[in-house]
Amino acid sequence: MAVLTGLEVFLREEASRHKGKALGLLANQASVGPDFRHALDLLDEATDGAVKTIFGPQHGYRGEKQDNMVESPHSKLKDGRPVYSLYAEKRAPEPRMFEGLDAVLVDLQDVGTRVYTFAHTLSLFMERAARAGLPVIVLDRPNPVGGKETEGNLLDPSFSSFVGLHPIPMRHGFTMGELALFANSRLEKPCSLTVVPCRDLERDWHFGETGLPWVAPSPNMPSPETALAYPGTVIFEGTGLSEGRGTTEPFLVVGAPYVDPDEFARALRDMKLPGVAFRECFFLPNFQKWAGSVCGGAEIRVTDKKSFKPWLTGLSILETILRTRPDDFELKAPPYEYELERRPIDLILGNGEIFDKLRAGTSAKEIAEGFEKDLEIFSKTRKDFLLYR
Repeated sequence: MAVLTGLEVFLREEASRHKGKALGLLANQASVGPDFRHALDLLDEATDGAVKTIFGPQHGYRGEKQDNMVESPHSKLKDGRPVYSLYAEKRAPEPRMFEGLDAVLVDLQDVGTRVYTFAHTLSLFMERAARAGLPVIVLDRPNPVGGKETEGNLLDPSFSSFVGLHPIPMRHGFTMGELALFANSRLEKPCSLTVVPCRDLERDWHFGETGLPWVAPSPNMPSPETALAYPGTVIFEGTGLSEGRGTTEPFLVVGAPYVDPDEFARALRDMKLPGVAFRECFFLPNFQKWAGSVCGGAEIRVTDKKSFKPWLTGLSILETILRTRPDDFELKAPPYEYELERRPIDLILGNGEIFDKLRAGTSAKEIAEGFEKDLEIFSKTRKDFLLYR
């Protein structure tokens, strides 16, 4: 039996009560029911067309924008309903966009990683909704990498950005609904928030155990396997190495033209990281970093989802590159997600010291161990916001 998403629960139990109202909908191409029909079509049928205004996150309401910092323009549906981009000249809705609405529904598939911008879009959205006195209803979806494990450092507030607004670890273990509850508790003026939970969801389930269909929530998140590696390999967005964008395996391969794949994969295997194997490989990105150049590197193969530690794995890959190819390695220069001065690597890691410690010779394992107490504190804090056992 498949898990019921918050969307499905809302359609069955609450949608009819919203007939005659004016609703907004924050969604994208992955906002689907089990038969792949889009949330907007399902809501139109169930509420007699109550949805009047659409909002879209990064990559666009239709998910057509491929890369970071590629903005989506405002647009209209064929029937004339406005589609407001929340990844345009501004990342938060303007008051005029809420005019005439009675409430806003949110149906977005998160991937369980702090730097994924949908959660921050939702946080800014709730902040503006609170100012407008507009209720927000979040239709929850599973965390595809499981909701039990947490990993990484808590965000240092001095490195707050659009890829990190709240003090949560890189792998945070929240569903989108739980994260909304946590973020709302931190707003100076919380919004009127309702979360419609999933039904029959177990906290530690990975996406393959839910029975739900996967639709890529962004162009470079084609599979749940990608999402599982992402808390670690997203680190390489802040470097000169390719993280596989422009290939068929984004975030599952890491490399550059100067990397010897045999040497690299052997060094990674020698680290004996839990739940993962490395295959030497060559790949040729069609866009983004090293576009048109053959890269040597390693492919990440998760062998045990329960023991795999993606953040530790990402740091260990970075440690290996710094140790074996220090003269070739380069950091990505700003800008990154609308930040023009701070190093992208620090924004992604949410900390200004981790990379410098790695470069100075501190091992990834030592760095990870240094944040274990912070994770223990976070695990106690987040208990108040958990919806699933």
